[in-house]
Amino acid sequence: MANAWEHVFTALYDPLLWIGERAGMAKRREQLLARANGRVLELGAGTGLHLRYYPNGLDELVLTEPAAPMVSRLERRADRDGRSCRVVEASAESLPFEDDSFDTVVSTLVLCTVDDPRRAIDETARVLRPGGRLLFLEHVRADTQRLARWQDRLHRPWHAFAAGCHANRPTVELLRESPLEVDAVDSDRWSWMPALVHPLAIGEARA
Repeated sequence: MANAWEHVFTALYDPLLWIGERAGMAKRREQLLARANGRVLELGAGTGLHLRYYPNGLDELVLTEPAAPMVSRLERRADRDGRSCRVVEASAESLPFEDDSFDTVVSTLVLCTVDDPRRAIDETARVLRPGGRLLFLEHVRADTQRLARWQDRLHRPWHAFAAGCHANRPTVELLRESPLEVDAVDSDRWSWMPALVHPLAIGEARA
């Protein structure tokens, strides 16, 4: 059943995000990805919504994605868009790359879904070169007690529906506790999406 839902969720992913993309998420993706440089790794690239926003002139673009149905869609979108990249089926917790391999790692709406976020962040720190940057755009645990309580109460049904998403995950705090050095973090709101995922954190962390 879980595998069947993974296929269904993959098919629904872009339509489910469509209104949120039109309401500002696409612009946020574009602004974040403009900072990418050198050899770039994206964690959990999904269906490839980012591809159009990567700047030209990157040394290499490597896209990882653990879900096989998403990988198929990602590869098709890369071919359709004519984007030069390499797709690798891998989880963020176990990256098949050498230490100090990338100048930029990109994570958007990913650290909420991984089973072990601390492991994923440690892996990110490992593959980043000294001075390399993690660019992140994540929905996070709410600062307001009322919404945070609802994120906790509805965690189980939301987690089941949204393919493993933890809407109540304190991602920024996890990053601050990691080997990475977190720079300024901007707070924002994901409009026209369920309230559980409204709070956004956008920023950089440096190796």
